[in-house]
Amino acid sequence: MLNREITDSESQTLKQSGCSQAAFTTDSLPTDASVPVTRLDFDDTVSPTLAAAIEAALEAVKTVPDITVPGLTVPAQPAEPVQQPEPVAVAAAD
Repeated sequence: MLNREITDSESQTLKQSGCSQAAFTTDSLPTDASVPVTRLDFDDTVSPTLAAAIEAALEAVKTVPDITVPGLTVPAQPAEPVQQPEPVAVAAAD
């Protein structure tokens, strides 16, 4: 979430600076519904890690003057890779 509603020009700058996979939507500040803000939703399939994706987005935001990130929501991630259960062999009945 950005601290204010951004212009089309600013959204283009963000897309060119590393937020190309972001969806930009206008929302309101959770603590004050009268304050319009821009929400960025990412579905990053390019970055090697979640941390790298977040860092790239935060660096992109720095390219636009007077924009800050007052809120960041990150979905829960598994601590370890999810392992699939081993297949169980079943004997055929006669």
